Amino acid sequence: MSRSILEQHLRGGKTIALDLVTGDGLTRALVIDFYGAADGRGEQQWSKLCEVANALQEQLGLPAPAVSISGAEGYALWLSLEAPIPLALARRFLHLLRQAYFPETGHAGMGLAADAAPAATLAELPPCLHRSSGKWAAFINPGMGASFADEPGLEMPPPLAAQAAFLADLQSITVKRFGQALDILEQRHGRERTASPSALESAESVAVPASLLLRDATLEDIVRHLHGKNIEPTFRHLLAK
Repeated sequence: MSRSILEQHLRGGKTIALDLVTGDGLTRALVIDFYGAADGRGEQQWSKLCEVANALQEQLGLPAPAVSISGAEGYALWLSLEAPIPLALARRFLHLLRQAYFPETGHAGMGLAADAAPAATLAELPPCLHRSSGKWAAFINPGMGASFADEPGLEMPPPLAAQAAFLADLQSITVKRFGQALDILEQRHGRERTASPSALESAESVAVPASLLLRDATLEDIVRHLHGKNIEPTFRHLLAK
């Protein structure tokens, strides 16, 4: 993506969907969608997202994921990988994750089915304008997630400095940690191993993070977090017409 197109994307002039998979079939990002706000399931989907995000950390030993609102449909978890992995391995991981934590949903981002259409690996990177709803997708502080259950979008473009602050402390998943998590899921829910020891580093025990990403946060907590990064937050409240 060129600089000019990126600027248009961030200003809302265009909304670009990026292919998360390279031409040779590798990816460094996993996206798990939790949609349902349009049919009144926003709170249910937020609760499910919290359950999955905490399980990623408590049970699988992975770092905290990023959380976003889509601008219309609901929420998403974003997992960053330190090194690229084959798309087939990413799909296997997401498939097992769905079996373990949200089997009632039919997909988990990135096209789980082996014959998924190419568009299944496309993602609109927040912050961006949702063309249909006219609302903005954005990364959010998870403590504010429940407030977007009915309307998961922003009326105005979010400050880029605040977006960067929400992502600054997040870590990418190392090859070793990904291998450990996949091994745990395979042992619990997989019938056949997909990755051999040569494909991923052998697993070792991982300490559970001292504090999880998802918790209730007050407005003061969020302001304090941004002030700690020398960012002055701007909050807009629009009165209903």
